[in-house]
Amino acid sequence: MTMDAISSAPRSGPDQTPSDERMELIHEFAGMNGDYYAAQFDKIGNSTGFSWTFNLAAAILGPAWFGLRHLWHWGLPFLILEAFALVQLSRGLFGDLSATVRDRIAQIEFTLERRREQLADAIANNDGNVAVFERTIKSLEDAIGNIQAEAAAADAAGIWVALSGLAFLVVVKLAEGVSANTLLERRHSDWLSDRSYPAGISQLKTALSVAFVILIYAVSVVHYAFPGLWPMLARFPEHQAWRLTAINGIRDFFNYAVINGEWFFDSISYGIRVILDALEVLFVNTPWVVIAGIIILLTGLSAGPAAAIYTAAFLLYIGVLGFWEKAMTTLALLGTAACISICLGIPLGMLCARRQRLYAVVRPVMDFMQTMPSFVFMIPVIAFFGTGKPAAVITTMIFGGTPVVRLTVLGLRGVPEHVREAAIAFGASKWYLLTKVDLPLAAPSIRAGVNQTIMLSLAMVVVASLIGARGLGEDVLEALQYSSVGQGILAGFSILFCAMILNRIVQGKLT
Repeated sequence: MTMDAISSAPRSGPDQTPSDERMELIHEFAGMNGDYYAAQFDKIGNSTGFSWTFNLAAAILGPAWFGLRHLWHWGLPFLILEAFALVQLSRGLFGDLSATVRDRIAQIEFTLERRREQLADAIANNDGNVAVFERTIKSLEDAIGNIQAEAAAADAAGIWVALSGLAFLVVVKLAEGVSANTLLERRHSDWLSDRSYPAGISQLKTALSVAFVILIYAVSVVHYAFPGLWPMLARFPEHQAWRLTAINGIRDFFNYAVINGEWFFDSISYGIRVILDALEVLFVNTPWVVIAGIIILLTGLSAGPAAAIYTAAFLLYIGVLGFWEKAMTTLALLGTAACISICLGIPLGMLCARRQRLYAVVRPVMDFMQTMPSFVFMIPVIAFFGTGKPAAVITTMIFGGTPVVRLTVLGLRGVPEHVREAAIAFGASKWYLLTKVDLPLAAPSIRAGVNQTIMLSLAMVVVASLIGARGLGEDVLEALQYSSVGQGILAGFSILFCAMILNRIVQGKLT
């Protein structure tokens, strides 16, 4: 029990026993029928296994009871099940089960009428296709007869559909009544430990719960049992004029931003180009022996001799099959995007870890960056930066730059508070606390964030090739365009091996 729960609990006085105190807590939690729930909670608590109890109010009210008792995570599944049962019940009693079948008959009758007209024309013109049309008409008439029998069977099955819906509804009601007290007792235990959980019964929440459940039932039954009664239920009301206005507004905004912010976007492109050119000189123009030796050495120092041997084999594969230059171009592009993402992401994560308001602003932006499809945010990137490698770097940063921020925040917030308090008690400055306590303890999480940023950046290799980035993604894209299975597989393994090498360099040995 937390300190808040203890301090807010009623005190046992000379005339108040622990049992009386518990009864007051249950009455406070239940809001009404406290004696009933106290007896049920005692029965459940004294049982070593599942205690069979039945809550009649929960069975009658159904999901509305779970809603007013703040158990919506259980109420919603019951709501879906009850809605399905009511739909089946109403379809069987009032619905038109043969509507779809009759629609098929109408379509066939339309075709049949056309064939009869064609038959009449063929007879009038002494055409040789008379027999063909007669056979077609005969088969269509037989099909109509069979479908009419199917429609009659569907109408006759209405009572069974209704009975199955009723039976299913009864089963759901029994499940609600049997599980209600057990679920509420668990909620009561959580409430005793943390008083931030809502308790009691609010008239407003009760009214909203009942209204919500009735609305879902009514809409579901009307839509499925009486299709076409409310056409707006089948199609969301749309307003094309608003859509065109929004499209024109976005277009005008981008035109204004491109014209007036050209110097800003050009400066960003220039900065990216400087880093990218430097890395391309390092990876592409440097002799392959030097680059391969450095990569193998780094892998050996980070992950051990076995990983170094595997890295050598991977590099041999890349070089022998002619992917070396494109692989190095890919690493230069990836390195530019990853370096910028890491250099910006770690400091931003450090700020967000200690400033909750800043993180509340940054987190929705990162959610947007991660959930927006890559082909969508490529549109504004191309509008601002054009096509080419700078645009590919920015697209890669948007897609892969968020993990390092999130995991830096997670790692710094996971530093034990008592360790920080001990360091402060010994006179540690803010800089010492950051560099000698927070960052070392958060290093595994930060390193994982760096690794995830690199891996997600590498995953954008193929997509980036669509906007002018060269490298291994270009071979995969050509393989997709021309259905070259062999080229695509070989280039894909090269990308895979690059990812494995970088993963071992950053993460070190597997634990």
